[in-house]
Amino acid sequence: MYGPMGFNMVYPFAIGDLRDSAVILSNYMENSGGGKIPWQDLKYLFGEIMYGGHIVNDFDRVTSSVYLDFYMKDELLDETEMYPYSEDEKGVSFVCSGPTSYDKVLEHIDLTLTSDTPVAFGLHPNAEIDFRTTQSDNMFRTLVELQPREAAGDGEGAASPQEIAQAKLDDVMDRFGEKKFDVEDLNQSLDDKGPFQNSFIQEMVVMNVLLAEIVRSLKELQLGFKGELTMSDAMDGLCNALFMDEIPGGWSKFAWPSKKALAGWLNNFTARLGQLEEWSGNPAEIPKCTWLSYCAEWESWL
Repeated sequence: MYGPMGFNMVYPFAIGDLRDSAVILSNYMENSGGGKIPWQDLKYLFGEIMYGGHIVNDFDRVTSSVYLDFYMKDELLDETEMYPYSEDEKGVSFVCSGPTSYDKVLEHIDLTLTSDTPVAFGLHPNAEIDFRTTQSDNMFRTLVELQPREAAGDGEGAASPQEIAQAKLDDVMDRFGEKKFDVEDLNQSLDDKGPFQNSFIQEMVVMNVLLAEIVRSLKELQLGFKGELTMSDAMDGLCNALFMDEIPGGWSKFAWPSKKALAGWLNNFTARLGQLEEWSGNPAEIPKCTWLSYCAEWESWL
């Protein structure tokens, strides 16, 4: 319910996994003959095959195993606490009903389980704040995307979506169209390169790739606006991203992870380029301080 919290990625868990697990549990219980419940077998089937078959991250597999260890034990058949690791939470509890009839179990759930809470999944109560915030952001983003594009041009003097995209295109080209780092000349000018110089040169290489993609895609879109090229899906997506003030997907593939709007992202891009330009003016000198986050996630490009 609260997304992939606790896991490192989203997994395609579905109602079919729950249904098939219930069938397996029923078969095992019928074949047990009223004897000892094979908890270890069930944990392996659920955690390594049914649900575990989707899990590809080792740490996520540990998370799944921890949850199964909490639930799959003899205490489950008695009045045990069903909310994992909820000892520190006040007034939050859901106790198992114990052996009883099916109708009594449903009645117990209706009377006791009155509201949803992240604590039921072993999560901090603040998980709901993040979940609701993400829901709201997605809802309003969808509402904006569903607005008729013609509505932006309604009214006297209002700009159309293409005109807004064109204005942003011109602004980006003015700011970054001529930017490029001469890495080869810089390498030759350095007699001795330390870790700091190597790090900044690597960033310049990546920035050149990003700048080249930005300029290429915007020039292509400009030709599309003029009617000299047929508008492709990629060009239409770029135009829509400029209009919606979003980071184009083609650019983000060559950039750092960011959740900023396009305007904020461009300001951040300007700051990054400014730091590199300042250092390239005197590459032999190590700055007294630098923004460490600039040096992240470039190794995959080298």
